[in-house]
Amino acid sequence: MSEQKKDWGLTPRAFYQLLNWLDEGADSDGRKYLEMRQRLVMYFDRKNCLIPDELADETLNRVARRLEEEGVIESEAPAKYCYIVARFVFMECLRGTSKGSVALDDLRRQSHINTFATGEADDEKEIEEKMLHCLEQCIGKLAPSNCEIIIGYYTGKERTKIENRRALAERLGITMNALSIRACRIRDKLETCVRQCVGAK
Repeated sequence: MSEQKKDWGLTPRAFYQLLNWLDEGADSDGRKYLEMRQRLVMYFDRKNCLIPDELADETLNRVARRLEEEGVIESEAPAKYCYIVARFVFMECLRGTSKGSVALDDLRRQSHINTFATGEADDEKEIEEKMLHCLEQCIGKLAPSNCEIIIGYYTGKERTKIENRRALAERLGITMNALSIRACRIRDKLETCVRQCVGAK
């Protein structure tokens, strides 16, 4: 990602442009934005993400950034495009990388992933099923011990998830920090596998 994109921040002008785009020509006085944000929060919550509100804001910020850069997004309806971006944000959340966000534009350069963002894949459910299928395949390729770690690491929500991780660390005889490092390495392998799998479809 370029330094400019990495340091990009939502400006009042970019936010106003986002509101207009979501309204699709009919002024909703911000209601469409609030509805879309709530839908995204619910999407990330269903995915058991610990910070669904922040991920929803990150998704909308990325959409706003593209609108500012390109002026218009005509390839998809607003809601559908927001979910496409949210899916990539979720994959990054799953990876838990500290190396910085992966730009949607960079992912779109991969030949088959490009079909997701250009409208050639018309069915949103089909896109999700492809990614989930690839994720399941990649998890199946993990060593049993790594499979236990990555599934156990993400089981539950909020307090339950923390308690599950503590119990998993105790069962493995390692510290919580060591468990986090192991899970991060497994996530890295999974993300690489999923990208290759989706790109090969």
